[in-house]
Amino acid sequence: MLNNVVSFFQNGGPYMYPIALVLVVGLALAIERWLFLTHAKMSNRRTFDRILPLLRKKDYSGVIDLARNSKAPIGRIVASGVARMQQTPRRDDIEYAMEEGVMEAVPRLEKRTHYLATLANIATLLGLLGTIMGLIAAFTAVANADPTEKATLLSQSISVAMNTTAFGLMAAIPLLLLHATLQNKTTEIVDSLEMAGVKCLNIMSSGNAFGSRTRQADAVK
Repeated sequence: MLNNVVSFFQNGGPYMYPIALVLVVGLALAIERWLFLTHAKMSNRRTFDRILPLLRKKDYSGVIDLARNSKAPIGRIVASGVARMQQTPRRDDIEYAMEEGVMEAVPRLEKRTHYLATLANIATLLGLLGTIMGLIAAFTAVANADPTEKATLLSQSISVAMNTTAFGLMAAIPLLLLHATLQNKTTEIVDSLEMAGVKCLNIMSSGNAFGSRTRQADAVK
């Protein structure tokens, strides 16, 4: 099996090496993004479990301190809502502040993931380019070959050239699958952030202090 793989790689020509480089870079990027997103999901879960009791006790200073000591996006989102709540009692203003926190967290979660689709396209194009260049070289060689050897030489050259296209597709398909998987994982985390933000907002709005301030503001209007 190993000998077949080595032979396949060697027979593909020089374009096999840049395709292999694209595949390695894509796999390294996918692993880094997977680890980052997994850590972000677990960190958000732990921070959210610690924030909920503080919100129910109306310990808003504790929420802000927890957010400062945590790198989880949910901490910053809830802290933004608490900070806005101390300035204005309006629920809409607090919700906008928390949505702003979600929008700030999304780019960090989606960072570099789109490169996987680009790398998959590059691998495919390199495979096609290698095949075309190989066919050009094959027909050039056949033109100067002995007539009795032309058919054999042409078939061998085409077979070798097609190895590049095959390897390009072999690199592109898993990269596209990884891209889709990471996008789904990112979407799940963003949805969980939005859901957690709504839960925290409902808890804050149901608090006596916040509720009374809201009613007073509405009465003034």
